[in-house]
Amino acid sequence: MDTDQNYLDLLHPNVVDHVSALLAYWDKDTICRYANAAYLDWFGKSREEMLNNITIKELLGDLYELNLPYITEALRGNTQNFERDIPTQSGGVRHSFASYYPDMENGEVKGFFVHVADVTTTKILEKKLISINEIISQQNERLLNFSNIVSHNLKSYANNLSSILDLYTLADTEAEKEQMIDYLKKISKGFSSSITDLNKIVMLQNENTLPLEQLTLHPYIEKALLLLQIEIKHHSAIIENNVSKEVTLLANPAYLESILLNLVTNALKYRSQTRIPFIEINSKFIGNQITLSIKDNGAGIDLKKHGSSLFGMYKTFHGNADAQGIGLFISKYQIEKMGGQIIVESEEYIGTTFTVFFQAA
Repeated sequence: MDTDQNYLDLLHPNVVDHVSALLAYWDKDTICRYANAAYLDWFGKSREEMLNNITIKELLGDLYELNLPYITEALRGNTQNFERDIPTQSGGVRHSFASYYPDMENGEVKGFFVHVADVTTTKILEKKLISINEIISQQNERLLNFSNIVSHNLKSYANNLSSILDLYTLADTEAEKEQMIDYLKKISKGFSSSITDLNKIVMLQNENTLPLEQLTLHPYIEKALLLLQIEIKHHSAIIENNVSKEVTLLANPAYLESILLNLVTNALKYRSQTRIPFIEINSKFIGNQITLSIKDNGAGIDLKKHGSSLFGMYKTFHGNADAQGIGLFISKYQIEKMGGQIIVESEEYIGTTFTVFFQAA
């Protein structure tokens, strides 16, 4: 094959200039011996500029080094297939799937054929599908998180309302009944507040960013302790809320309530069976962050054994019958969604400290 016509004959000229695929032939010295109309158009070259004149290095420019491994293998007799994004003369980018087929004669490589399919339309569709799948995934994630919040928060209210009503029926004096009614009023007020916060999340569930508000931490802790007061009294737990009433942070109200309920409930649920539960709640400033630490003297966790899966969904470690293994998973998700983080320190039989990092207001 010494002339352009030889390559043309080989590549069926009555067909190749009418197909959308890019077809070309490069000899063993990587000089272009044939290029169909689509190939010329792609690179913005005339037939005279290309044929018997230009090397593949000159044509590809910056792309040459990326394609060199495939060119080298093709000249060794190995078929090559790969994807490549190629800049156009107009400044755009076209996506391609390229194949290099060695031209062998008596065991010797004479050059290689190039077949390039323009998959730009397919790539654009693929990106759209990926984008749509990401949106669906985010919506499913928000829906799952919302349902988990509703399940955990409302379950706490339901359990406490049930407990207080049971205590009301067992009350011997009017004073005890009045105390139970007072508890019910406070829990009802907290319940209404939680519903309001959940409604805000419903209205904003299609937003990509979670709205954060400037919140005072102390009353949210007190609200969680009030909601859990029956369980606290039942276990004779001692809880110290050492958080200053002046501490404010940026958080979502529903998320903050859910996190506090989960962490305090966790401390009560995994209490030591040999001593009275003691829970200490503190906060401090670290740079532009506020930390909230909830420290207990409970059963503790073997972090060497369970540390890597501590925040996994449906992971439980103490064999409690009422443990669902989802509370810490939810809390971690909510904390990170607000731009914070949660860390844990624990020693088995000694106790556990969860520390949450929030953005300072």
